[in-house]
Amino acid sequence: MRYDLNLLPIFVALFEEKSVTRAAERLGMTQPAISNALARLRAMLQDPLFIRERYGIQPTPIALELAPVIAEALARLDDAVLGQQEFDPATAERHFTIAPNGYAEFVLVPAIVARLQSIAPGIRLRLTPYGSDLAETGVTSGTTAMVLGRITDPPDNLVVQHLMDEGLACVVRTGHPGIGETMSRAQFEALRHVNVVPPGRLRAGLFQALAQQRLKRDVALSVTNFFAVAEMVAVTDYCATLPALICRRLAHDPRLRVLPAPVDLGSFPVEMAWHVRYRHDPAHRWLRATVAGIIAEIQAGARKTDV
Repeated sequence: MRYDLNLLPIFVALFEEKSVTRAAERLGMTQPAISNALARLRAMLQDPLFIRERYGIQPTPIALELAPVIAEALARLDDAVLGQQEFDPATAERHFTIAPNGYAEFVLVPAIVARLQSIAPGIRLRLTPYGSDLAETGVTSGTTAMVLGRITDPPDNLVVQHLMDEGLACVVRTGHPGIGETMSRAQFEALRHVNVVPPGRLRAGLFQALAQQRLKRDVALSVTNFFAVAEMVAVTDYCATLPALICRRLAHDPRLRVLPAPVDLGSFPVEMAWHVRYRHDPAHRWLRATVAGIIAEIQAGARKTDV
């Protein structure tokens, strides 16, 4: 039997998106074209494949059985074709979409952009939000090149690489009354605090660390990103508990002072994840290696200043 291979990526998009509308947007096609392709898929595979329900479409048992086989076949085909292509970052003209969480956007992305400008001026980045749902970033469908942050419960079609572990420290304003070179547990609990939400995963990690240490925190203000924290802390007697590398950046602000947390709050992982179909794509491999190298340099620089 002869198969129309052009229909297989449409099958994968419908399976992953569970919506004709979203599949059409993802593939840059019209909804009628997707519906027509679905009709041809049904005839080719002799099964309804997807059943329309109130909030989208759901795969049939046959579709559930075929999905991993088709996805793996397409990934192998991508590997075979893309593995033969050469990639020269100095001359390449490419666009990549990446999804950093708030921490990665603050600490890592500026260094990534600076490096790309220097060694790969034709590479352009687009940042998309990284919330609590990996599917929303586009990485599970392959429309986003990578996510950077804390990856929890990744689906089987993502590859996850651990990049580093990050700790936590505290920030108060310079001249804060009653706070010396260190902060005691009692002082921490007596202060009012600035909380950062999102990113949700980091928020959960910090709250869990505080709970494990039975450390109380009186949250006076919640902000939506790390960029707002410096201004809020600089004009109040509030305290913020932040990732160590963010505190290192804020330490250059003369209005602010960085202190160790009063107890060991542990660490959280920083990871990178990408779709399996990009395992052997030379451009994607180069970008991932570049990002991992930059993070290793940032860590090495932090260790030197700690000595």
